Amino acid sequence: MKIDRLLLQVLVWRVKHINNRDFVILLSVVVGCLSGLAAVILKAIVHLVESSLTRSFDAEYANYFYLGYPLIGIVLTVIVAKYILKESFGHGITGILYTISRKSSIVNRTKTYSNLIGSALTVGFGGSVGLEAPIVVTGSAIGSNIGRLCHLQSKKRALLIGCGAAGAISAIFNSPIAGVIFSIEVILIEININAFIPLLISSVTGSLVSMLLLGDAVLFSFNLKDPFTAADTPYYILLGVVCGFVSLYFTRLTYKIEGLFSTIKSDVLRATAGGLALGLIIFVFPPMYGEGYDFIKVLLSNQEVEILDYSMFFRDAENPYLILVFMMGLVLIKPIASSITIGSGGNGGIFGPSLFLGGATGFLFAKIVNTMGVFGVISLSNFTLIGMCGVMSGVLHAPLTAIFLIAEITGGYTLFVPLMLVSAIAYSTIYYFERYSIYTKILVKKGLLIPDDRDRLVLSLLDISKLIETDLLTVKPQAKLINLVDLVRVSKRNIFPVVDEKKQLLGIVTLDDIRNIMFDEAAQQNVAIETIMHSPPDVISTQDTMQGVMEKFERTGAWNLPVLENGKYVGLISKSRIFNAYRNKLIRQRQEY
Repeated sequence: MKIDRLLLQVLVWRVKHINNRDFVILLSVVVGCLSGLAAVILKAIVHLVESSLTRSFDAEYANYFYLGYPLIGIVLTVIVAKYILKESFGHGITGILYTISRKSSIVNRTKTYSNLIGSALTVGFGGSVGLEAPIVVTGSAIGSNIGRLCHLQSKKRALLIGCGAAGAISAIFNSPIAGVIFSIEVILIEININAFIPLLISSVTGSLVSMLLLGDAVLFSFNLKDPFTAADTPYYILLGVVCGFVSLYFTRLTYKIEGLFSTIKSDVLRATAGGLALGLIIFVFPPMYGEGYDFIKVLLSNQEVEILDYSMFFRDAENPYLILVFMMGLVLIKPIASSITIGSGGNGGIFGPSLFLGGATGFLFAKIVNTMGVFGVISLSNFTLIGMCGVMSGVLHAPLTAIFLIAEITGGYTLFVPLMLVSAIAYSTIYYFERYSIYTKILVKKGLLIPDDRDRLVLSLLDISKLIETDLLTVKPQAKLINLVDLVRVSKRNIFPVVDEKKQLLGIVTLDDIRNIMFDEAAQQNVAIETIMHSPPDVISTQDTMQGVMEKFERTGAWNLPVLENGKYVGLISKSRIFNAYRNKLIRQRQEY
């Protein structure tokens, strides 16, 4: 109670002395610090778990441990999630987008730590996913709950969610520009110019915290060795198309495999099946273990002889073409390993797998070109990096994030031209087949997220229950016209729903329907309402979306439509009331920024 009173006094002081804009900027610093700290903690925990499990590996028997570790990690994750945390993981960023769109940007407090625990167990024990999505969810939860603690409006909470995401990505990659762009491209559906400053500050703060605590030990970095050669442009164009189709393969396969696992109702059985399948995959392809960034560094170092050292099946092979076979296997199997990890109950994201898959794709592409020996030699490291950008752009539908992330982790903009080219081509290729990313497609299909149409977005925020007008006077079907005339005298409306004893809507009568006979005394005594009522052009259900409601108004040309709940009449919605509510919502949204 003392803490609550102290907080209240602080907030009252803040209202008197600090305006909203400056206060949000101050909060963005706090969110950035905490998000950066969370990223550091998660990285340290995962490193500790991985090193503890693999430190004493004997190269001859290491693969056999891979058979069991993923099973243990996924089963532990599911047990902790179900019985201790009491929540499910899945694609965490999808949940954040849903929270912003439908839950007024209120993220559960448990999200501030649950994903740290879940991803540490999953990835630490070899789950073939990335840490980026869990840390983004953690940062977003931190931002949301700080906003709630300070009694901010939903739009300001959404902005702090974006700050948390920016700080997290910036800290985990030491890439502040990519952190800001990621928030804009993926997290925040709509953005105002005033929101850039808090995002920038939070992203920079997260990066500084990471650098202070970790130094140069960032998750992934690389110093460029080969320059960009303009003569390689045709290869980059072709690589862009390849990355687009690889992204499509990743996306479609993820939907299919996660769908298959969702048919297994038992959580423990699903986790066991997924853990066993993943263990078998890693047994054959050890680079699938964990995030796989160490393997990408091997690809970038041009030390091809070390590539086959990762597998007991290829280690002693001397045929150089086996490298191509091995890399092709990684490209084909990585999406399966990642979707099994998430679909079976593990906690992680597709951010890291998309970079791994892109790196393997770019390396394989360059290796094939160089092996053919017809068109000269191209840089393996450059094409590995550009491939990472291309696949990430396609899978996440975030081309700018991919461009700036690779540019920042390579310490410069030497490859900026091919990054832009490949990112644009890869994104355009997958967009032709898949308009929405893995994060947004399910929400868009359910009508829970409208990313491209501002009018529909604002309309979707309206609550049908608050638009229903209940002041209409109803009439029974057996009543006579005289009874309706009496209602007309006291009613301010010209529509009269006809309902029975069970409140079922039978029809409606308008003033126009009775205008010619309402003063005829004989008709008043003899005409029954059921003989003059007519069916409404359509009815609205309380379960309808606002987009569906507007389509009914558009299709029928009506100005008023009755509303039913479980088949019973509850009121009426008018088009004019929707327009007024829409206008007020739009005004409030602009004022909240």
